[in-house]
Amino acid sequence: MENHNVDTSKLCLITGNANPELAKKISEYINVRLCDASVGRFNNGETAVMINESIRGKDIFIVQPTSQPVNDNVMDLLILADACKRASAHSITAIVPYYAYARQDRKTRGREPISAKLVANLMVAAGMSRVITVDLHAAQIQGFFDIPVDHLAAAPVIADYFNRQTFDNELVVVSPDLGGVTRARALADYLKAPIAIIEKRRPRPGEAEVMNIIGDVKDKITLMIDDIVDTAGSLCEGAKALKRLGAKSVLAACTHPVLSKNAVEKIDNSDMEQLVVTDTIPLPEDKQSPKIKVLSMAQSIGDVILRIQAQRSVSLLFR
Repeated sequence: MENHNVDTSKLCLITGNANPELAKKISEYINVRLCDASVGRFNNGETAVMINESIRGKDIFIVQPTSQPVNDNVMDLLILADACKRASAHSITAIVPYYAYARQDRKTRGREPISAKLVANLMVAAGMSRVITVDLHAAQIQGFFDIPVDHLAAAPVIADYFNRQTFDNELVVVSPDLGGVTRARALADYLKAPIAIIEKRRPRPGEAEVMNIIGDVKDKITLMIDDIVDTAGSLCEGAKALKRLGAKSVLAACTHPVLSKNAVEKIDNSDMEQLVVTDTIPLPEDKQSPKIKVLSMAQSIGDVILRIQAQRSVSLLFR
């Protein structure tokens, strides 16, 4: 941990139900106990929040990714913030490692909502004074908020894991689509590796069809990088195409393991040797696999919390 010399007496860490394990790791890392608060349900299904200690004048950090069940976790976050605001908290920072509705960030055809903007509006209305998030699906979502947003990247954590392995200059970082080239380039810079790009089309939502691969992958160890692994269709099709074009092996890294439907089964049966994810979303037992390796974002988030509390620059952590 960095030597912050931070006064944490006014810092209060609260966890919702979405990822208490990550909150516990952050708590241990920054040496600040979790506040005595509970989030439950009334008999009619409404969210019940109770904060069991005084937080007057405190700087609150609420750890609550908006993963599945998405709408429950969004409402829990909003109601927690409202409770803190009404309890006279000094500031309320939402730590939302996985930001739901991020893929609904623009209208692609008529009469569609821009749900990512709506969720941002709700968070501001609930009393948030700052947001910490990780690898937004589209970086411009930061502009949907009228409050500061600290946008963390998982690339340094992922790169640190792969830099401890030996690839003998055979590694190539692969973007699974044209839109992910910037993300692939950032990781490639950390790993000092070249990049390749998979050109694909989506005949239907949730389905991907590989058309072409730009770059040299023959006899290479390929590492596909993406922000979200949802149905795993893109990764599995990409892995199949990479092997078909002579890749020695296929690895993958994705920040947010949504892993819906039969994604884990697809990964287990795919040409991928390993999928590295982070703990922005917890992995229940039925989504765990020998092929899936989980890295923690707790230290990165903890360093941001301490820098915010010390009123020091956070951008240094993004370099």
